[in-house]
Amino acid sequence: MPPGVARLRIWIVITIVATVVACGVGAWTVAGRSPRLVAGPDAAIAARTRTPAAASPRPSAARPSPARPSPALLSPGPVITVTGAPGGVKAKGAVLADAATGQVLWGRNVDTMRPMASVTKVMTALLVLQSGDLDREIRIPKAAVSYAWKYGGETAALYPGDVLTAAELLPALLLASGADAAYTLANAYGPGLTAFVARMNATAARMGMTHTHFTSPDGLPYPTETSTYSTPADLLTLGLAAMRYPAFRSVVHLQFYHLPKGRGHHQYWWDNTNELVDSYQGAAGIKTGYTDDAGHCLLFEAARGSRTLIGVVLDSPATGPAAGAQDAEHMLNWGFRLPRAN
Repeated sequence: MPPGVARLRIWIVITIVATVVACGVGAWTVAGRSPRLVAGPDAAIAARTRTPAAASPRPSAARPSPARPSPALLSPGPVITVTGAPGGVKAKGAVLADAATGQVLWGRNVDTMRPMASVTKVMTALLVLQSGDLDREIRIPKAAVSYAWKYGGETAALYPGDVLTAAELLPALLLASGADAAYTLANAYGPGLTAFVARMNATAARMGMTHTHFTSPDGLPYPTETSTYSTPADLLTLGLAAMRYPAFRSVVHLQFYHLPKGRGHHQYWWDNTNELVDSYQGAAGIKTGYTDDAGHCLLFEAARGSRTLIGVVLDSPATGPAAGAQDAEHMLNWGFRLPRAN
């Protein structure tokens, strides 16, 4: 497919989704120890469920997904003049777009399905945000800790029996990338993991993420390394939707989060696994991921001046923990240098 056609198709899809999810943007207000989210109309989306298909296609770096249907609406004209391409990007799948307009600036294998590892947790957070009840108190089940250890996932070192609000669990999910936090939230909001995963897939379908499938709330390689997968184009749509929630943005840009010991819970300190936040000027998140099959994955956003760029890298080579961030830096540096359209 010619790069220009691919860019146009992604741009049209994410512009439509951005318009839809804009109606559901919430706002923070301080109430006691945790923030409160005033949910918009899209909270109703999470109430409807659909069971995922029994047999899901296996993602493959060599097999591009089929073309999407042509949308009925047209996107606005480009505001950035695209010349050349970013150099030094080693990720097998990638995309970069203007976050304000959805204009796709560059992409590589944007519709090829690949495992996305812990980037999955962005959808988990989105469903929690759509519930509109971040003050909800949740007791950490012992099974959450057992689950994370069983499947070799990152943990937020949650203590079974502690009681935290949903808002307090979001940093454990998004910064520390805790599989124990993902299990706890999915179990509470499903209720149960099966129902929650069904909601993840149903929500993805309604958002137009037609080449995405979830089998867990965390992206762990269960039941196989490639059971949970997505594409750069679909994850761009997910990132645009999640970043429209101030509650989400307020977490993912942090370098760390400290929760002092309080009534009913221990003290916690969660560092951000996203090295881009520590090293890149204007970085605002969003979420890392890594498994042996997925490689280094990163959904990211950064702002310079009046321009905000959002992008995805999937399967950056495992040369070090910052491999995804290094690819993102190459893409962002190139994107911020592009001139505005006349």
